Amino acid sequence: MNKTTKIVIAAVGIVAVIAVAVILLMNSKPKTNLEPIKNNEDLSALVDKIYDGLESEMPMVQTQEIDVTDSDMVQYETGINNANDIEYAVVSKPMMSSQAYSLVLVKVKDGVNANEIAKQMNENADLAKWICVSAEIAYSTSSGNVVCLVMSSERVAKPIYEKFKTLAGTTGKEYEKVEAEPELPPEMY
Repeated sequence: MNKTTKIVIAAVGIVAVIAVAVILLMNSKPKTNLEPIKNNEDLSALVDKIYDGLESEMPMVQTQEIDVTDSDMVQYETGINNANDIEYAVVSKPMMSSQAYSLVLVKVKDGVNANEIAKQMNENADLAKWICVSAEIAYSTSSGNVVCLVMSSERVAKPIYEKFKTLAGTTGKEYEKVEAEPELPPEMY
């Protein structure tokens, strides 16, 4: 074998190895330590696991299913304009309180990029949706096919978000949104 043939064979071998690696990466599902989510009850159980040990930091909350066929409710709770990519969703929020707090867990449909949904939820989250109060911060990320969005004060939101990440083990890209400072009228400067 001459030198040129050896180089061509080596190049073909390298390309084949790279192609196999790309195929394996594309077909692998994102890693997660979370139990498989088969319904809204599984999402509610995950909320309970997140809260376990954090009760002293929490307002009195209630977890309820988000009807993914109700586009107005989906947008209000998640920030997403439609639920085409969502299979299940729950929200945990105060039963009666003037505290800005919301924890939303969403299971995306198979084949949907959960981290892209986490990004959309964070970008579109209305930190002032409670009218008389606003959340200071919103955090979101994904693990496998589950998306977590939590909005509140930093003191309340951060431990809840960290607990989700601990339970998940592996998460996608993380997103953070801070409440914008309101613009003051010129006469107040």
